[in-house]
Amino acid sequence: MERQVMVVGAGLMGSGIAQVFALSGFKVLLTDRTEDDLNRGRNYITKSIQSMLKKEKYTVEDEKRIHENIDYSSDIQLGKNVDLVIEAVPEKLAIKQEVFKMLDTIVQPNAILASNTSSLSIAAIGSVTRRPEKVIGLHFFSPVPIMRLLEIVTSIETSEETLNRVQFYGKEINKESVIAQDYPGFIVNRILLPMMNEAAFLVMEGTAPEEVDRGLMLGANHPIGPLRLADQCGLDTTLYALESLYEGFSDSKYRPCPLLKRMVEAGHLGRKSGKGFYDY
Repeated sequence: MERQVMVVGAGLMGSGIAQVFALSGFKVLLTDRTEDDLNRGRNYITKSIQSMLKKEKYTVEDEKRIHENIDYSSDIQLGKNVDLVIEAVPEKLAIKQEVFKMLDTIVQPNAILASNTSSLSIAAIGSVTRRPEKVIGLHFFSPVPIMRLLEIVTSIETSEETLNRVQFYGKEINKESVIAQDYPGFIVNRILLPMMNEAAFLVMEGTAPEEVDRGLMLGANHPIGPLRLADQCGLDTTLYALESLYEGFSDSKYRPCPLLKRMVEAGHLGRKSGKGFYDY
């Protein structure tokens, strides 16, 4: 049974992915460029575990298992024998291609290379490797330890064997999977991002963020409003994903809201920066 996984990128998403695999008994190598990045990832995981313990969703045994199963290192070469690599670096195609090109020369030939991209082309990411049939999208949702959905994205190059293997991983970590085609935004973000973008347009036109969110929560029975959700996802991540939709489809309905662009330029990135559509 394949039980060795490497996660590249120790940010909020990468740390969450490492946590759920470790909880399910996988040996996980969590990598990033610097010790500061790795320490940030370690803190994310520690805080997440403490939150789950308080809510009685984890036991002390779960906490011990997670910590024992995760190794942290800035040396990506240590992952050369893993069975699965999941990339969780910033949502820029050039950055992801650089990572995949490097991984292709490091990890063993049968390893699957997966991207946690929320909107970019899996075919384009895999095109820089010598194993495009083993490249696939594994799009987790934030916060990873809580959200049950896993979007599996196959490109025109992805093999049936690769799909079957990642479906096995999804079951092992107790996620519910949907299979999406390799078009910008896949399934969920193709619908969700335009809603958050339209909410930003409403704020730009003068409607208060609280009113927009209350309207969707009360009128459409959403558990969280689109603006607070955008803050939670990160306004920079939201903007990059919208730009990918806009470029991918050449359709004006995906044009990012100018206010969203200005906020990102000002460093108002949402919850992670302390200020977005709301103050934190």
